[in-house]
Amino acid sequence: MSVPKHTSDFLVKRFLNQNREIIKNKLPINDPSTQRARDAKKKILMKKAKEYLPYRLEYLAKLYGYQFNICRLTHANTRWGSCSSNKTISLNIGLMNIPEVLRDYVIIHELAHLNHMDHSDAFWSEVGIHDPNYREHRKKLKMFNPGV
Repeated sequence: MSVPKHTSDFLVKRFLNQNREIIKNKLPINDPSTQRARDAKKKILMKKAKEYLPYRLEYLAKLYGYQFNICRLTHANTRWGSCSSNKTISLNIGLMNIPEVLRDYVIIHELAHLNHMDHSDAFWSEVGIHDPNYREHRKKLKMFNPGV
């Protein structure tokens, strides 16, 4: 549920309680076979991702002189990757479904966040040093969905 920042928890809970049946009836019912197929796909992607993404991240980090602490693999529905202030880089297993050049763009993007925790001009300049075609890669990436 999306609500304005200033909305109190009390109002949110009251709304949910008053509309519980309506909400429940509007939620899609997942077919168990579809869910099993999705779970199997996640398992396969996670295996591929574990075998590839940490090593590619390590390679590109060394190549471009970055140091990170931890590589985490996720299966978020909306993000390809993230970088935290404690130098943890999270990469979505869905990266295994896109072309390698776009995977590398995402990894370079997250590595650049180690030096710039924003999307400032300095950040994009740094991304551009390592991926001169980042604008094109960014556009192409929008054609794919990170969700599994």
